[in-house]
Amino acid sequence: MLIVAIAVGLGMPWSADCRAAAPPGAVTEVVAETGGGGDDATEDMSVNRRMSIRQIIKSGGWLMYVLSAMSVLALAFVIYFLVVLSEGQIAPRPLRRELVEKIRAGDLDDARRICEYHSCPLSSVALAALDYRRHVAEAEPGMVRDVIEGEGSRQAESIMGQTQYLLDIAVISPMVGLLGTVFGMLRAFSTVATDIASAKPVALAAGVSQALVTTAYGLIVGIPAMTFYAYFRRRASKLVSLLELASTDVLTAMLSRR
Repeated sequence: MLIVAIAVGLGMPWSADCRAAAPPGAVTEVVAETGGGGDDATEDMSVNRRMSIRQIIKSGGWLMYVLSAMSVLALAFVIYFLVVLSEGQIAPRPLRRELVEKIRAGDLDDARRICEYHSCPLSSVALAALDYRRHVAEAEPGMVRDVIEGEGSRQAESIMGQTQYLLDIAVISPMVGLLGTVFGMLRAFSTVATDIASAKPVALAAGVSQALVTTAYGLIVGIPAMTFYAYFRRRASKLVSLLELASTDVLTAMLSRR
């Protein structure tokens, strides 16, 4: 929502009251400096005085659509992580308590059914240990610990790794904006290089506008994405610690059965 709000803010009419705020005669001086274009210069200034979202995107070029798609993708990841990165999705307390009770009571088949019914990282860790106990007649405590630690590490990497998508967007979007800056500056200076005599300030301003708009939009997408990445990274770290505690309880319950 922050990305959308800032984008809408950029799309609001620019300098709607700039005529009232400008000093008397400012418009006349600008027209005179542009070569006395008269009505054409005045018309260009009145058109550029207000820019909608569509005009901003058009002035930024096709890279604005790329950045818009990245902003939508970042927002989708934020919503997804708000749902997925929670205690109830990683290591639910009722599941943790029920697993420990079933394992200590020796109901390993019931424990397996509980894990298969409640799919989550804790269930995957417990299933790995239960499968080992099922296929080995005399399970060694060290091997049970290694099985749980191995599956726990894989689940922890999966939890932490998915937040990297937001980091990728946060890093790539400003680079895409800088690419638009390069294109905009090339557009501006190529106008001058082609024919210096016919080069107009309006044509130069169009290229500079593309350079500034894409850079700003890239930062607008990248900064919130980086902020949310830092938040979800800390949140994922806490959930990994919670998963480790739950896995330790499962390991203790299994070893107590020997």
